[in-house]
Amino acid sequence: MLEVRDVVKTYDGRAVVDRVSFQVQPGEVFALLGPNGAGKTTLIRMITDILKPDSGTILLEGEPVGSRPRGSIAYLPEERGLYRRAKVLEVLSYYGELKGLTRPAARTAALELLDRVELREWADKQIQALSKGMQQKVQLCGALIGSPRLLILDEPFSGLDPVNVQLFEEILHERRAAGATVLLSTHQMNKVEEVCDRALMINRGHMVLYGRVGEIRRTYADHAVRVRGEGSMDGLPGVHSMKAVDGQVELALEPGATSDGVLRALLERGVRIESFALATLPLEDIFVKVVREGIGLDHGASGPPTVDEAMAGGVR
Repeated sequence: MLEVRDVVKTYDGRAVVDRVSFQVQPGEVFALLGPNGAGKTTLIRMITDILKPDSGTILLEGEPVGSRPRGSIAYLPEERGLYRRAKVLEVLSYYGELKGLTRPAARTAALELLDRVELREWADKQIQALSKGMQQKVQLCGALIGSPRLLILDEPFSGLDPVNVQLFEEILHERRAAGATVLLSTHQMNKVEEVCDRALMINRGHMVLYGRVGEIRRTYADHAVRVRGEGSMDGLPGVHSMKAVDGQVELALEPGATSDGVLRALLERGVRIESFALATLPLEDIFVKVVREGIGLDHGASGPPTVDEAMAGGVR
């Protein structure tokens, strides 16, 4: 769906985006991560053809992004903005017409979207009469109108209450099921773990992590397993210590020991196992570790670290 090849953007002699390359597959939810100032917004603006890269290529469905029809990409920016004195339905219909819909089709699509986000009764109200969360739902409708193939959402969950966060997630799943692809930029790592297939993390303009979310978490897993079950786990071969964590037992493995070997030892001992898994770190902890330690920045000149490189010790 989207291919970014060796893209560079420089301001005042400093590369804000430095040789970034990645692909987003059709129908997936892809996370774009990084600390403030990492270059995410600049990268998004190049993908949406607001900015031109100094070098490199950005392709949408195999064609240069600037050559695609206007309605192919939808962008919900972090810096929100609506015409405050215009009526909700007028704003959404206008956005629909900008994306190539006829006026009647734009109005029909706008009303359907307002129904979906439970704002139909506010269609004839001015934007300024809506709460911040309601305005955010209107802006999501503005991004969705015209059924774009690629949705780029920058911090879409910011400021939403839990009910509306769940609504946004449901809508993303619906759009994905209908064939849309989602590029999601957020600092809410729990949402990345819940809804995203793969992720790219950039820091100081460089790629530092790239791969499937589960693989990234396994790459940074402690050399330990977590077990929930009944029976004695003391003195297992290959285990040098144990502790209780969140209702489970975390077994720290000795160098050279494997999780498979520990599992066999547990079964041979007759422990009744309810769950058994690697002791992975939350994505938020990995994010902090990578940024604070500058992990992966030495790869900037030679290309991004892959998950395979990370598992081989390249970015640990």
